[in-house]
Amino acid sequence: MDIIAVGIDVSKDRLDVAVHPGGEAFVVERNDAGLEQLTARLKQLAPTIVALEATGGFETIAAAAVGGAGLPIVVVNPAQVRAFAKALGQRAKTDPIDASVIAHFAAATRPEPRPLPDEATRFLSDLVTRRRQIVDMIGAERQREKRATSQHLRKSITRLIKALEKELVSVDTDIDDAVRSSPAWREAEDLLASVPGVGPIIPRTLMAELPELGRLNRKQIAALAGLAPYTRQSGQWRGKSFIGGGRQAVRTVLFMGAMTARRHNPVLKAFFERLVAKGKPKLVALIAVARKLLTILNVMIRTKTPWQPA
Repeated sequence: MDIIAVGIDVSKDRLDVAVHPGGEAFVVERNDAGLEQLTARLKQLAPTIVALEATGGFETIAAAAVGGAGLPIVVVNPAQVRAFAKALGQRAKTDPIDASVIAHFAAATRPEPRPLPDEATRFLSDLVTRRRQIVDMIGAERQREKRATSQHLRKSITRLIKALEKELVSVDTDIDDAVRSSPAWREAEDLLASVPGVGPIIPRTLMAELPELGRLNRKQIAALAGLAPYTRQSGQWRGKSFIGGGRQAVRTVLFMGAMTARRHNPVLKAFFERLVAKGKPKLVALIAVARKLLTILNVMIRTKTPWQPA
C-alpha cells in the first residue's frame, strides 16, 4: 500500500514542502504564521510520515511544530538523502527539488517516526554540546601553546585557557543542576554511574543525545550509536567489517568509556583480554567493548537494575 510521505527542506527563512506521491508542493515562511499554516495543511493531507533533514538546528522549530501537532515526524540523515538522490540520478539541487527528494526518500525507506525530545531534554542536549565545544577549544589552545614561540602569545593563550576552564566549570554546574532537578534523570544517572569505569559524562551524554536508551533492542541501540558492525562481502570475497554513521557524540564518549572500562571494569577487562587472546586487533576489541558497554547500559535502563558483576 502506498504511503503519503511529506518532505520538508528547511532553510533560514522558509520551508519548502513536497508530497509523494502526487507531486503537490508549497512553501511557507519559517515563522509562527508559516508553521501554523504548515501544520494546518499537513493535517488535511494526513501523511503517513513527515521527514526533515538535520540542518544544524534550523530544523528543530519546524520538527517541534509538526510533532506538537500530533503528526508523525522524523529527522533524517542528509548524507543518506544525498546518496538516495544520486541513486535516482538527480543532479539538480534547489530547495523545491530537495523537498521532493526527501519525500521520495521517506516513501522508499519508510523510517520509523520518533517522538521528539521534550524541552528539558533539548536543554540538556544543548548544554552537553556546549561542554564538548569548550573542551575542544581548550584542547586546541593547548596545542597552540605548545607551538607558540613568543612569550606574549603564550600569555594570551594562557589567559584564554583559564577563561575557557572557568566557563567549563560553569557549564558543568548547569548540567549537574539540570540532571539533579529531574527525578527520572537522577535515577538514570545513578543507575548508569554504578558501572565501574563509567563517570558522569557518559550518563549525561546518553540522556541528552540518546533518549531511546532502554526502549530499543541491542542491535537497534548499537546502530543509533554508530557501533553496529557492517559487513562487506561479494561472492567469495570477504571484506573487513566496519562501523560508522549514528550519533558521533554518543560513539565518542562510549569509546572513551571503553578505554577506561577495559582497565577498571573486571567484566569488560576480561572481555577485552579474551578478544585480544583470540587474535582480534586491540582497536577492534576496544570497539567491541564500547558496544558491549552500551548493551549493558541499555538493559540497566530498561530493567531499572544497577550494575551486577555476575
